[in-house]
Amino acid sequence: MTERRRALHRLAEHVGILPEYLDLTGVVRRAPDETRIAILGAMGFPASTEAEARASLAALRATDRERVLEPVRVRTRAAAFGVRARVNRPVGEAVRWRAKLSPEEGEPRLLDGVAEVGRGGVVRLDLGKAPPPGYHSLRVAVTAGGQEREARQSLIVVPRTCRRVPRVFGVVANLYAARGAGDWGIGDLSTLATLLEWTASVGGAFVGVNPLHAIRNRGWEVSPYSPVSRLFRNPIYIDPAAVPASDEVRAILDAPDVADERESLRGSARVEYERVMALKRRVLEALHAGAETGAAYRRFLDAEGEPLRRFATFEALTDHFGQGDWRAWPAPYRDPRSPEVAAFRDEHARLVDFHQWLQFELDRQLGSAAERGRRAGLSVGLYQDLAIGTSATGADIWANPHLFLEGIGIGAPPDDYAAGGQNWGLPPIDPHALREDGYRFWIELLRASFAHAGALRIDHVLGLFRQFWIPEGASAAEGAYIRFPADDLLGILLLEARRHHAVVVGEDLGTVPPEVRPALRRRRILASRVFYFERDGDRFRPAAEYEPLSLATADTHDLPPVAGYWAGRDIELRREAGDFPSDEAAEWERQRREVTRRLMLERLAADGALPSPEQPASTAELVGAMHAFLCASPAAMVGFNLDDLVGETDPVNLPGVTPDRYPSWTRRLARPVESLSVDPSVQTALRCGRRRGG
Repeated sequence: MTERRRALHRLAEHVGILPEYLDLTGVVRRAPDETRIAILGAMGFPASTEAEARASLAALRATDRERVLEPVRVRTRAAAFGVRARVNRPVGEAVRWRAKLSPEEGEPRLLDGVAEVGRGGVVRLDLGKAPPPGYHSLRVAVTAGGQEREARQSLIVVPRTCRRVPRVFGVVANLYAARGAGDWGIGDLSTLATLLEWTASVGGAFVGVNPLHAIRNRGWEVSPYSPVSRLFRNPIYIDPAAVPASDEVRAILDAPDVADERESLRGSARVEYERVMALKRRVLEALHAGAETGAAYRRFLDAEGEPLRRFATFEALTDHFGQGDWRAWPAPYRDPRSPEVAAFRDEHARLVDFHQWLQFELDRQLGSAAERGRRAGLSVGLYQDLAIGTSATGADIWANPHLFLEGIGIGAPPDDYAAGGQNWGLPPIDPHALREDGYRFWIELLRASFAHAGALRIDHVLGLFRQFWIPEGASAAEGAYIRFPADDLLGILLLEARRHHAVVVGEDLGTVPPEVRPALRRRRILASRVFYFERDGDRFRPAAEYEPLSLATADTHDLPPVAGYWAGRDIELRREAGDFPSDEAAEWERQRREVTRRLMLERLAADGALPSPEQPASTAELVGAMHAFLCASPAAMVGFNLDDLVGETDPVNLPGVTPDRYPSWTRRLARPVESLSVDPSVQTALRCGRRRGG
């Protein structure tokens, strides 16, 4: 700490800006003062000068001193519990108190007593038996020095662990890429239902899919990991043919121009998002106009409440202005609480209802698909994916401006995969604002993500512990880590997982601080283990060394399928995209891949997955050997990439390559999911299948 910026550093530490971190090479990287100032400014704490920093820190400490109770408390259940209340009275003074504990279910409990002031002007109130896991409300009044002060606290009691999961396998798929016999140019929820049933038929326990979050569905804005909302889903996944409607209304499905466009889209090698959505929207608008919404729809609207109404209003405003970036709308419409927005919602009630109905139909079809999977025998079921953030132009930011910060992007520091670091351009949530709000948004997000799911993958689970923030205009190397309330966030995650009888997988790839993985293991949250990365130097780890509490896969959506990896297809695509500085660099990568292939064969042979370290006769046999290897590991869950089962070579995503150089997130499977049961190469690639159980 420099004497000149002592107040700045103390303020930064107080709000959770970490002073330094250890990079992938073992070098300590310190947070630049300019980065501290920018982050603090975005959080509402001026710190450009030492005087400003001192004033901001003094104001924060004064606010803390004036609190009787913290706004929210997350704790595991104990036989008895208490709460600390701040009264700022002399040590030893007697304070009278009374409390009302309102449990989520059951009658309120009234308590009162006298407590002695301890160090720091704090008293501990004994509240007796702790309530069960759930969301409770606590109201406290304390009388000290002739003055009574009241405060409320959201008390969240959480379990210690997730549910146990037996050793199972399943299929992991990019739903948009999947082909179905009746799709409209993109894998939809009917395609998903077919895939769920097929997976159950071969002994699988789950089907994992990419995030189904709402996205723009146009231009380059098609990444499922940069959504406009994580609370709501993408209507492009609706199967219009599965929407209940009268025969008269459904006739639009068979109109010649609709049928012709559907066939054209179905034959495309890539998802043409804008064309697909344009066709589906035309049909869905007609279906909505003739829909007989009943009690189920009204219950859905009541359950989703204000968040859905705001999202639907946002979508209607996007239609109205022809501009998805709310920051470019006329000023009154940038505030969801403005009278102009309220008037717009009333004037365009039918359009707002259409967007609400789309979410209802998405939920209905997703629930139907999940139920078909359960009836077919899936013991885990649908496995959903939660992206780390939301687009700056999106609905979540517009609807919750008090939670998100401007001028800051979430990213990652420089590492082996990105020498300059990464800035994903996703605005971060202010952890202090999130806590002041009682973690409401996090709870809503988890409930939306767990809906109809038996498992949930948390993308970049490190983000629950700390996030790498990069000020606007700075390089990723100039970013800094911000501490998040991991115990609270993980506790709420466990509570919602238990309520949904679901498993949780934390994506913990790359450089992870030493405290993260033990924290996940204690809570029985599964880690991510990828065959390509499971190495000690040049040695691929034996299957027996895999983490028992993990999901093991051969690859991920950021990596090429096995067939493409083996052929070096990703290297060729990166060379064509100009991702290598020279042809020599591309050639060096090819040579390194050749060595890696040999090491992979040696490991598979050493573990008995191959008869010898010779290249198998077919890609399906190689994939089958890798799956047999993973199934022999102690990993709780093993995921087979659908791309690997059908022998795809091109990746769905080339990280770090802009869409004008490679069309990530658009590649479709060559074959429909209906062919899986009759394709002998798929059976060869499954290999371990039923031997692991479901």
